[in-house]
Amino acid sequence: MEPRGQTTIGTYPSMAFADIPPQFIGLLYWIVTTAVGSCITSSKYVALSLPPEHRPFYLRNNPTEAKCCQADPCCPLKHHFEKLASCWGYEESCEPPHRAADPSCHSTSAPWVMNLEEAKQMFWQQADFGYVKERRKELQMLCRPQHPGDSSLVCASHMRYCTATRLFIDLRNPRRNNDRFAELQLYTSLPFSVHTTQECEVVIDRPTYFMKLDAGVNMYHHFCDFVNLYISQHVNNSFSTDVNIVMWDTSSYHYGDLFSSTWKAFTDHDVIHLKDFDHKRVCFRYAVFSLLPRMRYGLFYNTPLIPNCHGTALFRAFSQHVIYRLNITQHENKERKVRVTLLTRSTQYRRITNQKQMERAMKTVPLLDVRVVDYKFKEIEFTEQLRITHNSDVFIGMHGAGLTHLLFLPDWAVIFELHNCGDDLCYWDLARLRGVNYMTWQRQSAVYPEDKDSSKPSRCLSTSPLSHSLMPEPLKGA
Repeated sequence: MEPRGQTTIGTYPSMAFADIPPQFIGLLYWIVTTAVGSCITSSKYVALSLPPEHRPFYLRNNPTEAKCCQADPCCPLKHHFEKLASCWGYEESCEPPHRAADPSCHSTSAPWVMNLEEAKQMFWQQADFGYVKERRKELQMLCRPQHPGDSSLVCASHMRYCTATRLFIDLRNPRRNNDRFAELQLYTSLPFSVHTTQECEVVIDRPTYFMKLDAGVNMYHHFCDFVNLYISQHVNNSFSTDVNIVMWDTSSYHYGDLFSSTWKAFTDHDVIHLKDFDHKRVCFRYAVFSLLPRMRYGLFYNTPLIPNCHGTALFRAFSQHVIYRLNITQHENKERKVRVTLLTRSTQYRRITNQKQMERAMKTVPLLDVRVVDYKFKEIEFTEQLRITHNSDVFIGMHGAGLTHLLFLPDWAVIFELHNCGDDLCYWDLARLRGVNYMTWQRQSAVYPEDKDSSKPSRCLSTSPLSHSLMPEPLKGA
């Protein structure tokens, strides 16, 4: 029986059949099983919501679901059993031949490695599934339950990732201010058992991810959130979309999110703001504190990477995961042309001043199918932006958050950064993580800021070269 005054979120009401004639129940069962056969539970398999390439990995790491599938004559996943040896790399007894594709390294210029194998291993640990393995190895119990049903807290080092059971949060007197990054500072053990207490005014049964988000109006920063949520799912070995996402945001400001459709890749439910629980005592049956988007030696944002290595299975898997769950497909390239997408900007800065001439020059090359886009959210919805990007072979643009679209280019694609505005590693490193080719102008004299007044901040308005002999150059690495 629920304590008086509680609101329960994430549970489903039970059905009472006491007043229904037994013969009607039997007839209903016959209609259902006749109409859909004996396979009415096939939707219970989480693996079906994952990209087909990921399903053997999931079944290996979730033997209960795999056994259920084996026992189910109608399970649609049986053909994946041939590859159950497949592993991401962080699992115990994961043999190298069965590990997801390793990165490639072409030299050992870094002084802290002796050979290519050491370079590859370091890159794998820094930015691939080795990063997940390190976080899983760090996990330790910080709050140990004394009795069945008691609370628990398990965290990686520095508490940068945690899981909690029977979590109690008292928000009766919230401290709301203009500091978006303030921390909750008061933690204590409880003198009562959460699962039997009358103290909870709201009970959350559905598994919940707490996330402290970066800027939702900037694709580069916001996708740092999504990447780290995906990594957290691997640490937690859970990919169900029947979860809550709670913004761990102490600010009184509204959180603007231009990329909200991306949440559909991770949850079936609306994102919850922490302040939605203000003035209440809330109990969570199971909670995950996701890896932070910005932290020292985190992944994606300012990650220190060993040079001369390229391509991680982790970022490729993230791309596949989002693309699949958002139903973005790769169209058939019937004309067999190189599909070039030029990302233009209608903002004041970082514009290509001779863009029209550049477009005309590219369109003189018969091999190219050129498309010019301006990803304005009021005109092109984000999933449509992803569809355009995912069907590009070459993606060209000025330095800026829009180049984060490179995460969703096909594996063979090239990202061409016309001018890096002095930040030469940002999208080069992101391209290395994703495993797509990165190019920029080698002749610095060919691309330059229009405003040469050193007393003013650089605005990165650039003029691109017009020579027809230069235009096909980006395609050499495609």
